[in-house]
Amino acid sequence: MGDRADKARWTSPLRRRSGPKWAEQVPTWRAARPGLIADALKRASARPSGNWFVAGASRDVRPGGGPRGRTIGGVEVVLWRSDSGELRAGPGACPHLGAPLKDSRVVCGTLVCHWHGLALDGSPTAGWQPFPVHDDGVLVWVRLDALGGEEPSERPVIPPRPEAPAVDSVYTGAGRCEPQDVVANRLDPWHGSWFHPYSFVDLEVVREPEGEEDDAFVVDVSFRVAGRLVVPVRAEFTAPEPRTVVMRITDGEGASSVVETHATPLTRPGDGRPRTAVVEAVVATSERRGFALARAAAPALRPLMRHTAGRLWRDDLAYAERRWELRSTGRFPG
Repeated sequence: MGDRADKARWTSPLRRRSGPKWAEQVPTWRAARPGLIADALKRASARPSGNWFVAGASRDVRPGGGPRGRTIGGVEVVLWRSDSGELRAGPGACPHLGAPLKDSRVVCGTLVCHWHGLALDGSPTAGWQPFPVHDDGVLVWVRLDALGGEEPSERPVIPPRPEAPAVDSVYTGAGRCEPQDVVANRLDPWHGSWFHPYSFVDLEVVREPEGEEDDAFVVDVSFRVAGRLVVPVRAEFTAPEPRTVVMRITDGEGASSVVETHATPLTRPGDGRPRTAVVEAVVATSERRGFALARAAAPALRPLMRHTAGRLWRDDLAYAERRWELRSTGRFPG
């Protein structure tokens, strides 16, 4: 009886859209004021990061697997795990003669240089000094104090994530721009249904930031599923630190799910041809009973989730690259 009642109460998250076509939607260029976006970016840039940088997905650095190499702000970094799964990181060049440690081997949890056999267990050795690291279960972070130049913190600024069981996926891409250009893209929600009509429709910014105490963009938007079938939600965009923007669903299907966009510089500060990595983590949850099946199918879903993120970032990196190009040549509006 209870099961029949639950089924009777079930409602589909899908809605049939009856809104205007792309060219008939209300223009958003007046609302997307350059000064408003610039002020939000300025506030985000002033927040402390503790010198922490996202290096990639937690699951990409596996116990028993080989080392992973990253370049962050021009700093060569190597990451690996001990046999017990503890994350290790440090300079990516062997202190002996500079061998690329990302190409070396991990033997019983110890990184062994493939040139001359120098063994690194994650502690200071032969002039090699480890970097502080943090694994939040979805992403791995590295603290680079010389690069960040701030007061270091013990842990990175990690946005709240769903408390309920979730499915997560991490997409990584890169473009010729600086972190601020990636963050500025995410602090401009007005471009969503114009620039990404294949994913977003009927987007309306219902509340703008009101200052440090209320620094969120609140957006009503529908995610396009197929044709006129959409899933409407309310979402909030915030920037908890200089290189992160979080979109959190606050009402509708998947409430409390988040999309974290992290911008990690690849080149040194002041480089004339900067490159920035976008590391975007989707942490999705749902109260629907069928979500347990999605969690069980997570390994198969993750490639699809990454593909969806990659399609968006193909366009959004073009936005960020264009913004950097205009800034670097003194042609940026405002």
